[in-house]
Amino acid sequence: MEREKIRSLEIEKHPVAGVDEVGRGALFGDVVAAAVILPVDRLAYLEDLGVTDSKKLSGQRREHLDVLIREVAIACEIGTASVVEIDQMNILAASLLAMERAIAKLQPQPQYCLIDGNQLLRFQLILPIPQKTIIKGDSLSLSIAAASIVAKGWRDRQMVEMAEVYSGYDLAKNKGYGTVKHRQAIAQLGYSDLHRKTFKIKEVNV
Repeated sequence: MEREKIRSLEIEKHPVAGVDEVGRGALFGDVVAAAVILPVDRLAYLEDLGVTDSKKLSGQRREHLDVLIREVAIACEIGTASVVEIDQMNILAASLLAMERAIAKLQPQPQYCLIDGNQLLRFQLILPIPQKTIIKGDSLSLSIAAASIVAKGWRDRQMVEMAEVYSGYDLAKNKGYGTVKHRQAIAQLGYSDLHRKTFKIKEVNV
């Protein structure tokens, strides 16, 4: 029933932006958000293709859907908040800022925003837009699910590129998250300039 209500919102309030972030719990790199406006007449098509919470998809499937979403979307943008911003303002505020930056780039601007989670955007950069927060929105809203896939794909590609520069931290595999191997590398090599210094890291044997 909740999913049906949200689908009605996506249709009635069109153009609607689904907004989600990735990398909030990582130890390394930016937090990344995506904002996606989908055409109403392609919602069922994307649902049939299996667009859902990016965490439920294999890497190969997610990459395939990322391409399809970008092809059919009316607008699709990425926003980021840097490691410096994360350490200065905290990860929640940085995540909301990344989301707003993604929305600010959208052309056309949405009339309504569906935000994954339970935190309303603060609209520090653009005029306020009516918004609704949805807990587990990436499983309930097709627009948010699309945003989660696009954001995850973009950040994963960034981490693979960063792995060539910041070797030794296993970034291509862990995508910046605190795996045992990543934490062992931090213990041995120390922090890089793109590690989040304010994040507590569980001790690990080296």
